[in-house]
Amino acid sequence: MSTHIHSIGTALPPFSAEQGIIADFMVKHLKLTPQEERELRILYRASGIQNRYSVLEDFGKNLNGMSFFKEYAQFPTAKPRMAVYQKNALKLASEASRNSIKEAGISKTSISHLITISCTGMYAPGLDIELIEELGLKTNTKRTSINFMGCYASFNGLKMADQILRADPDSSVLMVCVELCSIHLQEKKDDQNLLANAIFGDGAAALILNANPSGKSLKIKNFYSDLALSGKQEMGWYIGDYGFEMKLSPKVPDVIKEGIQELTNNLLDHIDLELADIDFFAIHPGGKRILDVIEEKLSITKEQNKYARDTLRSFGNMSSPTVLFVIKSIMDQVKSDDDGKHLLSFAFGPGLTLESAVLQVKCDA
Repeated sequence: MSTHIHSIGTALPPFSAEQGIIADFMVKHLKLTPQEERELRILYRASGIQNRYSVLEDFGKNLNGMSFFKEYAQFPTAKPRMAVYQKNALKLASEASRNSIKEAGISKTSISHLITISCTGMYAPGLDIELIEELGLKTNTKRTSINFMGCYASFNGLKMADQILRADPDSSVLMVCVELCSIHLQEKKDDQNLLANAIFGDGAAALILNANPSGKSLKIKNFYSDLALSGKQEMGWYIGDYGFEMKLSPKVPDVIKEGIQELTNNLLDHIDLELADIDFFAIHPGGKRILDVIEEKLSITKEQNKYARDTLRSFGNMSSPTVLFVIKSIMDQVKSDDDGKHLLSFAFGPGLTLESAVLQVKCDA
């Protein structure tokens, strides 16, 4: 019995800002010198991002209009940031979930398992319990929470759902990723913080997975995961006194470039496919340069990789939901004559973790 992605629902916060407006905010927020300002604006223009979303109004306004960061005489500590997370994460997660349930055309009472994924906030009783109450799911729904894994965490959620459905094909799994990256803005001017502040945004994605869906779906064919331990120190996510702190080295794309060919070969060898057999690419847009090096290494054109580039341009990097936005954009446009075609997906995160998967388009009547 196979696991299928039956539907994907997404949700975005109410506040959006163009990348240039966010750059204006950062210049004032960080009190940059003229030289530092020039370097920051070059970074933002080169990011491949036009727009990002946040649960906070701050990034779309000038310094005098801030609604969150201005409230504190000193930069906000972790506690008020977690209060913002708790207030807003449920809204996005429930909206994405409702969209996914509606698209799948199933009853919410048929959902047997709930997987929640996040790395930008934690509390207990947590998001999983609140979602059951908010959505009206059965109180005996089996719950799993995947926390603090970063951008590749949705792959672990998919693996968990796959194991559930292989063990019990009558199950129906709701998987929800929600991240509020923008609430962890740091008052630092080092290169790593400037880079993180230039690419991350907020968003949520939810999936319904089951074994025998009707209509259009994506069948999970294979996963392959590996660690590039040479890049272990190049990316990290730590809980600090003033929120969660990102370590993001400019060397990350180089580490990915070194490992992506072997990762791809190992993934495809297990299911007797070659790269030429792949019809769609859903690459996590961790940043423009990551997309550049993967395209170069695997000889993928920008047109073939347009779904990732469009997602990066419109939303930035939202951590764990981002690759699901890319997959959804492909799933939304496939037609009945695409039945049987293959989709190759990648995601990356601390470790340095390299995740990959092959999905197959199914368009059953």
